[in-house]
Amino acid sequence: MLHARTAPHEKRRALREALSSGRLMRVPGAVNPLTAVLVQELGFDGAYVSGAVVAADLALPDIGLTTLSEVATRGGQIARVTDLPTLIDADTGFGEPMNAARTVQALEDAGLAGCHLEDQVNPKRCGHLDGKAVVGADEMVRRIRAAVGARRDDGFVICARTDAAAVEGLDAAIERARAYVDAGADMVFPEAMRGPADFEAFRAAVDVPLLANMTEFGKSELLTAEQLESLGMNMVIYPVTTLRLAMGAVEEGLRTLRDEGTQAGLVDRMQTRKRLYELLDYPAYNAFDGGVFDFTV
Repeated sequence: MLHARTAPHEKRRALREALSSGRLMRVPGAVNPLTAVLVQELGFDGAYVSGAVVAADLALPDIGLTTLSEVATRGGQIARVTDLPTLIDADTGFGEPMNAARTVQALEDAGLAGCHLEDQVNPKRCGHLDGKAVVGADEMVRRIRAAVGARRDDGFVICARTDAAAVEGLDAAIERARAYVDAGADMVFPEAMRGPADFEAFRAAVDVPLLANMTEFGKSELLTAEQLESLGMNMVIYPVTTLRLAMGAVEEGLRTLRDEGTQAGLVDRMQTRKRLYELLDYPAYNAFDGGVFDFTV
């Protein structure tokens, strides 16, 4: 009730243990806190907060327009309601290396289990769009070092994302990843991999856990969890899936409501009130109210 029972440091420890277990963590994006509750109930391994989704929820494109406070607030709202570890997209760290340091501390305070920082120029753009640009490897190394040096809980996972494969080629991206690991990154996120061969190359070259991004409509082949695990990936995120599912249903429903003048034909496709109350755990709140008000002095 009100929040998860598991403390942030315990979630961070669980994330590190899962990343070193040899099995693949399946981590869907949570478009909002209620989705995170469902992610946990359905047996996934973690929740993910996508920067693209936070931006889209604000009706903004994913081009670096969101602020640290907006992202940290949404991340904290999602982390609050789930016992699963929550990983969040911290874009480029919202500025210079000192900004990346502040970002890590803000996300720690919000209860997140880890974040990823990327080597795009600031402002960034979606990792599966053309026309990306990356900073020099030395500048990204400074971002990582600042982030690692600023964290107060060693359990907080700092993941280095590299977008360099689409800009400089796969070999250059791998060399960057090695430098980021030397700078202290706990995990590497090679963005916009084309298929199994790219993941295999990263796995052969990098010793730390690897994150695979299975986003729809992007440049990457959509591989199954079994395929990714066989390739040695440690985590897979589905960053925008829940937003796309939800908005597809919302748009279709609104068109029906506009054209037919009633939602009657849509009711059987809606989540019921009973199911919503189950996810919200209404009985726990009722029991709490009873314990507070039903007493005598």
